[in-house]
Amino acid sequence: MKFKITKDSLFNGLAALQGVVGHRSTLPILSNVLVHAEAGRLDLTATDLDVTITRTVPADVIRKGQVTLPARRLFSLVRELGGGEIEFDVDDQCRCNLRVGPSFYKIHGLSPEEFPPLPKFKEERKVVVDQQKVLKMLKRTSYAASNDEARYVLNGINISLRDHKLTMVATDGRRLALAEEETDLPEGLQAEFTVPTKAVNELSHLLGPDGQVEIASSENYAGFILRGEGQSPTSLFTKLVDGTYPNYRQVIPSETKIRVQLPREEFMHALRRSEIMTSDKQTSVRLNFSENSLVITANSPEVGEGEERMGINYSGPQLSIAFNPRYLISPLEALEGEDEIFFDLVDELAPGVIRIKGPFLYVVMPMRLS
Repeated sequence: MKFKITKDSLFNGLAALQGVVGHRSTLPILSNVLVHAEAGRLDLTATDLDVTITRTVPADVIRKGQVTLPARRLFSLVRELGGGEIEFDVDDQCRCNLRVGPSFYKIHGLSPEEFPPLPKFKEERKVVVDQQKVLKMLKRTSYAASNDEARYVLNGINISLRDHKLTMVATDGRRLALAEEETDLPEGLQAEFTVPTKAVNELSHLLGPDGQVEIASSENYAGFILRGEGQSPTSLFTKLVDGTYPNYRQVIPSETKIRVQLPREEFMHALRRSEIMTSDKQTSVRLNFSENSLVITANSPEVGEGEERMGINYSGPQLSIAFNPRYLISPLEALEGEDEIFFDLVDELAPGVIRIKGPFLYVVMPMRLS
């Protein structure tokens, strides 16, 4: 195998894979990147057996072939090399000679035969969506996923494709975030699967503001193939979270007695300031609604106390309800670009629901008032 490639192309390709390269894997092959040279391009692939990423970069391929090379070592070397074109020449023993300008290196690789194969998907189980839409949906839901290993089935985002809608949901049992987008689905396609948090994080880094992403699924895997003008083609494959996701529709309140319209940014900053006055023992802030007024109070014996006052359009009954401020701040941060939010409430014990004018909702459990 022999090819030439610019430093920038190779560096950017390797950079996209670093999140899934094994640090101390018991399988040496998982510390390597699979380099597959075809006419005019390189396919670079890395995996930790749970998440696999492939990025395609342009290259001048003189002799086709494939090899696996130590991913982090190669990435570090390419980063330190001067600019210009890098020449790779790999022999049948997986020994790679690397030249750029006056620099020369020999790197020992491993046989590509040892590298895990990529999953395959049926054409009829694929759907194409704008990358920007998927990125927005991930941002608006991922913060609510559980990181409790005892509740493994909640450790990710549940994705549903049915009724010409793409739905994403995340919950940790104390809060739930749901985002939806209308999308064209192949006739008869209905799918539901849960993508683990690590894959969600990696996918969020790869998605861009332009282009499209093809979403595919099988019984045990999901795939996301990203394509766009000026973007290197990239694929992410992930094992799915085992188990049945709970029926989240049951926890969405069916009634609303009070709806409060609030300026998102002003409300968010007031909560951020109030959160500073909470402690490990006293983690809640109190929201006191009265005629055209919202008063946010935080009181922690070991820290101190704070009070924020907001003028709002409110004419309902007086209501005092407490929440973990972080559980309110997270969705408000994720709703960047929205001017107003609607806060639906029933009483001091029922869940609150944050909505916007678009297809999004967020359910959060209150804390008991002391």
